[in-house]
Amino acid sequence: MYKIKHLGMQTVSTNICERMGHSQELRELKHGTVIGGHLCNKSIHELSLLLKISRSTVSGIITKWKQLGTTATQPQSAGHIK
Repeated sequence: MYKIKHLGMQTVSTNICERMGHSQELRELKHGTVIGGHLCNKSIHELSLLLKISRSTVSGIITKWKQLGTTATQPQSAGHIK
């Protein structure tokens, strides 16, 4: 179980797998690990090797986090949808 929500007198349990797909869950975990490693002064190269992702991906995650305060995917504006 992931989270307990209180709705009035009723308590509802939510399983994380019901909230998001497995790949989304892994993506968030990996992004959180990148940010945690960054905060612990690990280099982009070290994080890249540890997580088996490219240095440019690690750098992009850190840059996005510094600029937006989040690594969550932002919704696209209507002008960018094809």
